[in-house]
Amino acid sequence: MEHNNVLKNDNKEIGKIISKTVLYIALIALAILCFLPFFIMIINATHTNGEIATTLSLTPGTSLMANYHRLLESQPIWNGLVNSVVIAIAVTAVSGYFSALTAYGFSKFRFKGNKILFWVLLGTMMIPTQLGMIGLFQLVKKLGLLDSYLPLIIPAIATPASVFFIKGYTDGAISRSLIEAARIDGCSEFKIFNRIVLPLIFPSVATMSIFTFIQTWNNFLIPLILLFDPTKFTLPIMVMLARGTYQTEYGAVFAGVAISIVPIMIAFIFLSKKIVGGLTVGGVKG
Repeated sequence: MEHNNVLKNDNKEIGKIISKTVLYIALIALAILCFLPFFIMIINATHTNGEIATTLSLTPGTSLMANYHRLLESQPIWNGLVNSVVIAIAVTAVSGYFSALTAYGFSKFRFKGNKILFWVLLGTMMIPTQLGMIGLFQLVKKLGLLDSYLPLIIPAIATPASVFFIKGYTDGAISRSLIEAARIDGCSEFKIFNRIVLPLIFPSVATMSIFTFIQTWNNFLIPLILLFDPTKFTLPIMVMLARGTYQTEYGAVFAGVAISIVPIMIAFIFLSKKIVGGLTVGGVKG
C-alpha cells in the first residue's frame, strides 16, 4: 500500500512538472509570436527597398543609416516626435485629472439624474470616433481652432473609459466616512479631492493614464483632419508621408515606425507592472 501511494505521489509530481513545462513552452512560443512583428519591423529598417520587397530576412542589413537619412530628407521626423510628446503628455494630464474628478463625482455624490448621466456617458463608448469626424471638424472650424493643438487636447477631458474604470475603483477605495470626516474638519470639496481622494485612487488614474498616453501617441486620423501646418504634424502623420509621392520608401517608413514605437516600448517595459497592478488591485477588497 505504501509503495502504491509513493508511486501515485511520484506520478502526480511528474504530471505537475510536465504540465508546467508545457505551459512554459506555450508561453514562450506566444511571447515569440507577439514579438516577431516588432523584430521583423526593426530588421526591415536596416534593408533596402529591393531587399524588403523580394525577401523576408531575419538578419540585419547594412542600410539603416541610408534609410534614416532618406527619412530625414523627406520629413522632419524629430520635430514630429516632439509634437507627439507634447500632445500626448498634455492629453494624459488633462484626461487623468478630470476623469478622476468626474468619476469621484459620480461615485460619491448623489444628485438627480446621476445614474442616467452615467449611463449616457457609458453609451458614448459604443459610438465609433469616425462617426463624429464631420461634426467635430465643423465645430472646431466655427470655434476658430483649426490647425492648433487645442482641439486635440480639450476633448480628452473626462474620457468615458477612464471615468468608468476610475469610478469602479473609487467605489471600493474611498469610504463615505472619510469624506464626511474631512468635511467636518472644514475641508472644501476640491481640497478633499486633491489632498485625500486623488492620492488614494492614484493607481487607477495611473493605469488609465498609461493607456491614454499610448492611444494618443498612436492617434492618426484626428490630427490628420485638424492639422494643416507641416511643422505641427505628429509622428504618425510624418511616418505616413515618408512613403514618398511616386515610390514607396519602405526602408525609410520602417525606420520611422521603429522610431515611433520606441517611447511606447519604453513605457511598457518600465510601467507594465503598474498596468497589471492597477487592473487587479481594484478587484481585491479587504
